[in-house]
Amino acid sequence: MTLTPYAQNLSPEDAAHFVRRTRFGGTDAEIRALVGKDARAVARAALDFDQTRAARNPFDPATGATPGAMIQLTRAGWLYEMIYGPHPLREKLALTWSNHFVVGTDKVRNESSLRQYLTLLRRHAATRRFEEFTLDVARTPAMLRYLDNDQNRKGKPNENFSRELLELFTTGIGHYTEKDVQEGARALSGWTFTGGRGNKNFLEEARFEYQKNRHDPGEKTYLGQTGKFEPQDIVRLAAQHPQTAVFICRKLHRAFVADMPDEKAVQGSAETFRRTHGDLRAVLEELLSSEAFYSSRQRIIRGPVEYIVGALRTLGCPELAAKRLVNLAQLSGRMGQQILEPDTVKGWDGGREWINDSTLLLRMNLAASLTLSKDAPQVKPPTNLALTGSERDLLRAELGKLNDKQRTYLTMISPEFQLA
Repeated sequence: MTLTPYAQNLSPEDAAHFVRRTRFGGTDAEIRALVGKDARAVARAALDFDQTRAARNPFDPATGATPGAMIQLTRAGWLYEMIYGPHPLREKLALTWSNHFVVGTDKVRNESSLRQYLTLLRRHAATRRFEEFTLDVARTPAMLRYLDNDQNRKGKPNENFSRELLELFTTGIGHYTEKDVQEGARALSGWTFTGGRGNKNFLEEARFEYQKNRHDPGEKTYLGQTGKFEPQDIVRLAAQHPQTAVFICRKLHRAFVADMPDEKAVQGSAETFRRTHGDLRAVLEELLSSEAFYSSRQRIIRGPVEYIVGALRTLGCPELAAKRLVNLAQLSGRMGQQILEPDTVKGWDGGREWINDSTLLLRMNLAASLTLSKDAPQVKPPTNLALTGSERDLLRAELGKLNDKQRTYLTMISPEFQLA
């Protein structure tokens, strides 16, 4: 079974839906540019991104005077890239993968480690080989530090990374044994990094290193196979496990289709994943041009980062002052999503977890600051088409009675705008 392609050219509503899901949000002009186009061609063009970054990003984490300041600059710099960068889908995917291959700044407080990690998420955002993506992540100083595999050595195995490789990164719970975790830890011994340890050395370059003398060279049995496995063998065996296709594709459906995805559609994407040997680009191209994608309106609750970035991209907001962007990154944390610091090693649960009385008030305050306040950015208010996922005649009629700022504010705090 494969996903059913979307059989018609994009209507204005389809185009608005695609922009909300793949670019966080967009202006009227960005939506109009997609109207009438073939769904597969639109998905293919969106995925055809390179590694170009925003030209005027004012945040350089290497200028941070303390680890805390460096982390704040890293967060603000990434938020800037999401809002003003040339490839919003790449950044949306990088944000998705940061909630899959989780690392947190509670333990990772080295500038180069965070930089290498984010660069890797962008480079592999729609990779042709998920196996290579997983292998590269496993060898980053950020992941080695966060899950303690840098401490894993012959005779003193540390099982943290071995466990999460299976539970959170590849097969998911229920498809491995405790013995697999133990044997995997033995095989993963020896990978570590040099440089960049401790608060005094937070700007020092961290570099991956394989210390062969710390590796357990003995025979191991892992996921039903036996051999004198090296660390990279364990990562590849986990990434190639048949259940990994389902686990990864469910994550992609949650990011782009629905908080509670249809399992038949997930299985369709998993079939493509297996057939293409983990080609995420192929999976995403099929998914973003499918009937399942275009029929799933308003089924994802926007997380704090997506809400902030979506609001600014929808408004076509001119570049904000650096201090205001730092404040927005902090606001995201108060809303429940501190960039690069998920709640647990399994990441943010998302969905309805994003919404409560406190966080809704913060969203209302943000909307007011962008539309009604004295220092609101000067923007041309978008039409209803760009701002909402609802085509209800009543909502349109009521909004039409208000001035531009009031209409924009009320739309941004509406239930519809909390959804993608």
